[in-house]
Amino acid sequence: MTVTELTADAARSASAKALNGVIGRLKALGIRESDLRTSIVSVQPQYDYSQQSAPPRLVGYQFTNLVAATIRDIEKVGHAIDGALGAGATTIDRIDFRVANQSAAEAQAREDAVRDARAKADGLAAAGGVSIAGVAAIVEGGGGPIPYPRPFERMALAAKDAGTPVEAGENEVSVSVTVTYVLDPTD
Repeated sequence: MTVTELTADAARSASAKALNGVIGRLKALGIRESDLRTSIVSVQPQYDYSQQSAPPRLVGYQFTNLVAATIRDIEKVGHAIDGALGAGATTIDRIDFRVANQSAAEAQAREDAVRDARAKADGLAAAGGVSIAGVAAIVEGGGGPIPYPRPFERMALAAKDAGTPVEAGENEVSVSVTVTYVLDPTD
């Protein structure tokens, strides 16, 4: 939220009043206080540079106060945007979508990556007329990121409100592994 007033105190006061309204709207949607976080507070003098032959003239102060909100229900995102703007917010900077349980998603992706590596190694060994006797090493992230999306991790969700439309798109969690297998010496 950005407010410009003649004095820094007036800008701060106007910003506080408007921001309290924004926070109130967000809380009314069920957004927990622990999911609201102030991310930027700044005050900047504003100058008029229109008089080319005169020095810049101080015309006021711009007070900026940004609050980040974590909204856990995709269907509330559009309502949150509309409510915040209706309460006086002057900007919506960005929306980020994340997997709710990143650790569980990474663990599943890791298991799938190892399973996929084994299937590929079995295929290569069979084509070469040998078999795999065991694993010599497993390293996570060895060859750079290789996308290995899990279908259940893809969240193609759309907010169903009549206000600001918000599309979540897809979230993919990927894990890269390098597995070194030991070939069966009896082959």
